[in-house]
Amino acid sequence: MKVSVVGLGVEGKEAIKSLFSYGYEVYGTDLSQSVDMSDVKRYLKEKNKTDNKPKLTIELGTNNINKILSSDLILISPGLWKSKTANKLKKSNKLISDVLVKHKTIPTIAITGTNGKTTTTTMLKKILEKNGRKILVGGNAGGGFFGYTDLILKAEKNGYELMIVEVCDMTIEFSDYFFNFDMIGLTNIGDDHIDVHGSINQYKQSLLKLFKNKTVFLNSNEEFRDEVENVAKEVIYYDDIPDINLKTFGKFNQLNGGLASSISKYLNVDYNVIKESLQNFHEVEGRLKLINLNNSKVFIGKTDNVHATESILSEIKNVDIAFIGTSRTKETYRLDILDSIVKYNPKKIILFKGLSESFDLSLNRLKKLKYKGEIILSNSIKETLDLILKSDKDGSNDNIFIGGNGQEVITELQKLLKQKSSTNRAT
Repeated sequence: MKVSVVGLGVEGKEAIKSLFSYGYEVYGTDLSQSVDMSDVKRYLKEKNKTDNKPKLTIELGTNNINKILSSDLILISPGLWKSKTANKLKKSNKLISDVLVKHKTIPTIAITGTNGKTTTTTMLKKILEKNGRKILVGGNAGGGFFGYTDLILKAEKNGYELMIVEVCDMTIEFSDYFFNFDMIGLTNIGDDHIDVHGSINQYKQSLLKLFKNKTVFLNSNEEFRDEVENVAKEVIYYDDIPDINLKTFGKFNQLNGGLASSISKYLNVDYNVIKESLQNFHEVEGRLKLINLNNSKVFIGKTDNVHATESILSEIKNVDIAFIGTSRTKETYRLDILDSIVKYNPKKIILFKGLSESFDLSLNRLKKLKYKGEIILSNSIKETLDLILKSDKDGSNDNIFIGGNGQEVITELQKLLKQKSSTNRAT
């Protein structure tokens, strides 16, 4: 069978890999002529060593509707979901979620919100698996999973009792069409992807449409709880879990655990199972971790919006040195991260290349904020690691914060620092 993948962003490329693994022929298309397909090519190279060699055709700079419609199945990238092209293709009755429908028969939980989705999803998975349930987990490729298509394909082949889908706030309408959500857990709402939503209020309106006639799990302090109660089938409120000692840092993770616990209780999981699962839970790779070096405490993890950054800094309180990854040039709202950092007046701010090769926007924002400390620019992971280790060597019980944008860079730094920390303990 041949599948057309329309839009080759993160989700589209992950979909191609998943489709290959199930033996589909793929036609991929994107209006951009400069799509980086290197990760797909690496995957193809490995697959070509096997007998089941995948077939792939890529066309860039065009969306040939006739070629797309000639396929057996069609996948539209979430970023194109509201486009004119997507509206035409939706009428074809060939969308992958309309043809492969077994996933829609599985009781399904969505975990959505601005921050904490991946951690909450993983916590819930651990609890339910310990309870003996056969769980299918995945979703948002940007969160570290293999994308939404992967869930649909896996559901066709295996008998799962329950499905958990991490839903990125940018893909709410797309996901609502693809899946039949029975329960929805909201972690929090913050200032992220405002370029997509337009405003916080519009983001809330998207959520309210998603919540309609569903069982919704909501933080008891959520400001728009009355509006949610007006549209949801039922609302179940959760708080943090003060009686469970998590190995992860932060009150925000206590709330993530509270959400996972609340959903598990609703599914009749014994509280002893919930408690033991959460007590043994370790942070997800790339998310915030506290690493103790010789002279410093290093708080490192993905904090790509001001809401996530502030929730961490407010608990650290004294930030001596901050390493911040650059944001994409078009996502200027992410520069608010620097506003939050400067409020804590670190003696040094080191900018490293996260999602942009240019430091100009960050430097201009720091100048506008009249930051008086030392500013250092780092051009590589090695250089950034050396600066972290030098800060640790020179410091005296310093608190070092490493965050901002650039998940891949931050994850690699986290791995290297964990190795250094383990070596120090061993010696």
